[in-house]
Amino acid sequence: MQFLTSALLAAALALPAAAQQNPVSSIRVTAEGRVSAKPDRAQIDIGVTTHAASSQQAAADNARQVDAVLAAIRKVAPQAQLKTVNYSINPTYQYHPNGEPPAPTGYDAANIVQATLDDLNQVSVVLDAAAAGGANQIRGVQFMLREEDAARAEALRQAAARARSEADVLAAALGLRVVRVLSAEEGARGYPVVRPITATAMARVEAVPTPVETGTLDVPASVTLTVEVAPLTR
Repeated sequence: MQFLTSALLAAALALPAAAQQNPVSSIRVTAEGRVSAKPDRAQIDIGVTTHAASSQQAAADNARQVDAVLAAIRKVAPQAQLKTVNYSINPTYQYHPNGEPPAPTGYDAANIVQATLDDLNQVSVVLDAAAAGGANQIRGVQFMLREEDAARAEALRQAAARARSEADVLAAALGLRVVRVLSAEEGARGYPVVRPITATAMARVEAVPTPVETGTLDVPASVTLTVEVAPLTR
């Protein structure tokens, strides 16, 4: 037991000296990469809101109007994927400025249906068909990529190369050189940007298709490198 205690004590005393023998100097840099790609999928949130004196009537009116909207969409875009993403029935009130209690005025029923399209040429057609079918809300149009992996991998490659290049420049400016990469961390992932289109933008008296510009999507990535540095050798 005495021999074991002495060995442990000797090891404990030796640790600080060993830790100080080879101190590692390092610098940390963060760089970004960005790849532009054409979107190949769209999601449209289409809404119907109805008002009636009773909740039952508001719900019934809403169901009929939503059925008409869905039928109109299926007619022009049979391949569209449709799903309900929000449904609500809420009482409505009239508020008085003189402090009297609010008076109930009925109920609002709202149903939001999301249409997913892989043919972006159908986005404008679906918007106009939904409006003609009775939709009174367009919550937003979101363009995205079905497969982001290839674009994200290229953005990561760009970010990693920039980070290494910046580490070399920074080290040289300090009279140092990069010895090796100690760690590499990927930053938080970005997501496609929602491009909103309001209901007024699609409400047209003339039979003119709603203009929709898909543009491009930027897929971002960031990388943080920690590198070991040492004095320049002469």
